[in-house]
Amino acid sequence: MAMASPCDVLMEANEESLAQEILNAIANEAWRIEDKFSRYKEDNIIFQINHLDGEAVAIDDETSRLLDFANELFEISEGLFDVTSGVLRQCWKFDGSDNVPEKKQIKKILKNIGWQKVTRSENSVVLPEGMEIDLGGLGKEYAVDCCVQIARQKTEQSVLVNFGGDLAVTVARKNKKFWSVGRLVTGSEEASGIFQLYGGAIATSGDANRYLLKDGVRYSHILNPKTGWPVVGAPNTVSVSAPTCIEAGMMSTLAMLQGSRAEEFLKLQEVDYWLD
Repeated sequence: MAMASPCDVLMEANEESLAQEILNAIANEAWRIEDKFSRYKEDNIIFQINHLDGEAVAIDDETSRLLDFANELFEISEGLFDVTSGVLRQCWKFDGSDNVPEKKQIKKILKNIGWQKVTRSENSVVLPEGMEIDLGGLGKEYAVDCCVQIARQKTEQSVLVNFGGDLAVTVARKNKKFWSVGRLVTGSEEASGIFQLYGGAIATSGDANRYLLKDGVRYSHILNPKTGWPVVGAPNTVSVSAPTCIEAGMMSTLAMLQGSRAEEFLKLQEVDYWLD
C-alpha cells in the first residue's frame, strides 16, 4: 500500500480556515493509514506480520477488520483476490519495458502465495515463512472512506476526497449541483469523459501506468495469483460507482481479475460501471 498518488480535497464552501482545517485532518488520517499499513514501512504491523516467519502477531481491531475484508474478497473471488500475492513483484517489474520474467522464476514464487495458508484468530495472525501480506489492493480506497468520515464530522458542506482517481463525496452539493470528475483511460493524458458525481464514490482499476510490452503483447499489472501471470483479456480500464470507495474499488478490481468476463461479472452485480 502506498499513498503516493495525487490527493485532492475539494470543498463547496468558501471558508478558507475551515477548508484548511479539513485538509489538515484528512492529510493526517491518510498518513496514519499509510504509516500503519504500508508494506514499504519497517516499523508497522504489516512489517511485523511479514517478518516473524511463522510466529503469531497480535493485531488490533482495525487490522482485524481489514483482514476480514481481505478474506471476504478471497472467498467471493474464488482465490483471485489474494493479499499474499504481492511477492510476485520479485519477478514482475511493470515499468513499461519488455522484461517479461521466465516461467521458472514465477513458479518458484507461487509456493509463497495462498491466503488459505494464513492462520488467524480474532486478535492474532500467523504467516508462514517466506510469505507476505500486501494491503495495496484495498488500502487506498479504505483511506478515502476514512477521510470522508472525518470531513463529515467537521462540516455539513459537500467535500470531495480524491486519492489518485479513487474518490468519494461526503454529501450531495446544494441546489442539486454535482461534482465534475474527469476520467482517464489507458494511453491518454486527457480526460475521455466527465462523471457527474452527486454522491457516493467511484474507483478505477487499469493498466494505464503499470505494464510491460513485448513483441506487441501488453502485459497488465493485474496478476492472477494462481498462475503468477497477468490476467488475459481484461479491459484496459474499469470504473465503478458505489456507496463507498472500498465497495467501488472491490468491484473494479474483481472485474479486472475476471479478464474477458469482466463486463459479464459487473452486470451480475447490478452496479454502474464504465469500461475501456
